[in-house]
Amino acid sequence: MEEESKKHFILVHGMCHGAWCWYKLATLLRSAGQRVTALDLAASGVHPKRLDELRSFSDYFAPLMEAMASIPSGERVVLVGHSYGGYGIALAAEKFPEKVSVAVFVSATMPGFSAPLSAIEQEDLTLATMLVRPGIRLQDDPTSGDMVTKENYGSVSRVFILCKEDLCLEENFQRSIIAESPGVEVKEIEAADHMVMLSKPKELCNLLLEIANKYK
Repeated sequence: MEEESKKHFILVHGMCHGAWCWYKLATLLRSAGQRVTALDLAASGVHPKRLDELRSFSDYFAPLMEAMASIPSGERVVLVGHSYGGYGIALAAEKFPEKVSVAVFVSATMPGFSAPLSAIEQEDLTLATMLVRPGIRLQDDPTSGDMVTKENYGSVSRVFILCKEDLCLEENFQRSIIAESPGVEVKEIEAADHMVMLSKPKELCNLLLEIANKYK
């Protein structure tokens, strides 16, 4: 019974952050008996790759794809993406749908599969541009053309956690993202800002445990 209740959470940070931003949440999840992998994406946190070595979003998300590829057959994980990390977990769900029990978008970019990402409002693209560090020039922008499919990404259960006091992705914008993905479950955290893993770690932890137990 104990093994059945133990989940594997893979935490994916947003642009310009690193695995470090999850330290409060990771501690809480591990204290609750869960397995946690907090990744540094390429040229982020303490990852050894340099910014000027990144040429594509495939390069940027490579650590996540390598982690997913290493998951044994038959094991399923809870993917958690924050902010721009939402693109990363969407890509992972598209490539490895059989390894994902649920994808959780925490105030994050969440692509629908009814239209290419280029259809997402310009505000989202502006945000991404503002967050990219000087020196990064990535060529295969995931907003160009179709990135995810209904057959793969669309088969994965998705939950969006809405942060009510987010001044980076404001509530109305988060709701517009949700509206592009009919059927996604929505959870809300009151008084949570964009960095909810730091401002409301206990509330986020409790929600993630609830979600993980629902989607097996």
